[in-house]
Amino acid sequence: MIAAVQSAVLLGVDGHPVRVEVHVSSGLPGYHVVGLPDAAGRESRERVRAALLSSGCAWPQRRITTNFAPAAIRKTGAGLELAIALGIRLAGGDLPPDCLERVGVLGELGLDGSIRRVPGVLVLLEALRRAGCTRAVIPAEQAAEAHLTGDLRVHPARSLAELHASLAGGEPWPEVPSAEVAAADGEGFGADDIADESGDLADVRGLPTARRALAVAAAGRHHLLLTGPPGTGKTMLARRVAGILPDLDADAGAEVTRIHSVLAPRAPTRPVRRPPLRAPHHSTSVAALVGGGSQRVRGGEVTLAHRGVLFLDELGEFPPRALDALRQPLEERVVRIARQVTTVELPADVLLVACTNPCPCARPPQRCVCSEQQRLRYRRRLSLALLDRFDLRVLVTGAGASEPPGECSAAVRARVEVAVERQRRRFAGTPWRANGEVPGGAVERLVPLHDDAADAWREATALGDLGGRGAVAARRVARTIADLDDREVVSAADVLLAVSLRGDEVLR
Repeated sequence: MIAAVQSAVLLGVDGHPVRVEVHVSSGLPGYHVVGLPDAAGRESRERVRAALLSSGCAWPQRRITTNFAPAAIRKTGAGLELAIALGIRLAGGDLPPDCLERVGVLGELGLDGSIRRVPGVLVLLEALRRAGCTRAVIPAEQAAEAHLTGDLRVHPARSLAELHASLAGGEPWPEVPSAEVAAADGEGFGADDIADESGDLADVRGLPTARRALAVAAAGRHHLLLTGPPGTGKTMLARRVAGILPDLDADAGAEVTRIHSVLAPRAPTRPVRRPPLRAPHHSTSVAALVGGGSQRVRGGEVTLAHRGVLFLDELGEFPPRALDALRQPLEERVVRIARQVTTVELPADVLLVACTNPCPCARPPQRCVCSEQQRLRYRRRLSLALLDRFDLRVLVTGAGASEPPGECSAAVRARVEVAVERQRRRFAGTPWRANGEVPGGAVERLVPLHDDAADAWREATALGDLGGRGAVAARRVARTIADLDDREVVSAADVLLAVSLRGDEVLR
């Protein structure tokens, strides 16, 4: 007898519908699984068998063949095991044949019959909806997370025995608890809980140029590089950039919530409203930074920072291969990973903020003990192609402890929000949302310069120090400076400030 149960698997950070087909026939007892399963899928036999026996269900002493369709896509993880177990019961005639009509099933099985969580339940539920399901069975511990989607009616289940009784008609279907119950149980969590832990911008004293560059970076999504000796306030300043970014809109918040459902160690149980901040250690590998994997392609830190900030401290200590792997995601705002059986596209729209020391010894210039060869080798760890993608490059010389505190994050964020709203109206109907995203081919049309501003830009370009990408960056940054001041016209002073903020001190 043949039975089919609808389920889903992860492909990058997206869900893909999978039809679990189970065939139980006469012949020598055995269990075979086909349809490009990974090691976890091939090991499902023992877990499914033990779970059925622990739940009081007999294991058929017949030949069992399980197929994951479509067969051309590799299936990763153990999230299909609950669907396999129910398919075996359906094929054996132990459940009503229509009990899983238009019902999706997600869950890993424990040997005791418990139903365990699966990563990315939000995107998997979306895949089930696309497959035509109107209801879904999920692990009970993910009920609060599944509450974020309103597309399907969700039924949480704690054990295979409980679910089997409901499908057989002996028990009512379990219902998802309300959001109030989930919050009362301490389940409420979102990426917002860790996004703004780094403090307020008022903690930073002095550094007016670096503070101005930070506001420009946040308003126009211009990548920012801070360079200078230790103790000058680079890291302290850079960690506060997430606090001056405006809240995510509904679409961006939903997108970030889905990504964190798949990749974050602790899945969110409420919509994400604040831009995420990721700060990986400088020993991070290429795969951990941009994503990768041999069988299951998994997103990296740049995907977890999507719509937020990727902060790289001690940039010169990162492996050069990892840094160069960022060049394409910074330009195209996606990561494309090709494998033999599939190509996965991962979102990577980030604001890159980085800090670096000027040399290996990290001492001030007057006390530097590095040889010229050591300094040259250290600078070569940062390729010119990567450095050219920083619209803002600022030399930080030190904060004055005796200076009064500057503006707080809330005040700067208010100005940033005004600038962001200006850009939203300007780029309505285009693929771009911020000045920093406008490509060179469209910058003259979308960022016009007039009179003195155009003369200043042409003069700076004619000097030859900026280069093609630098000239475009100066124009975009000048537009953001005017937006921060709530001005429609870009002035010559804006252009000159933009050129000065793209300093070449880090290259020397």
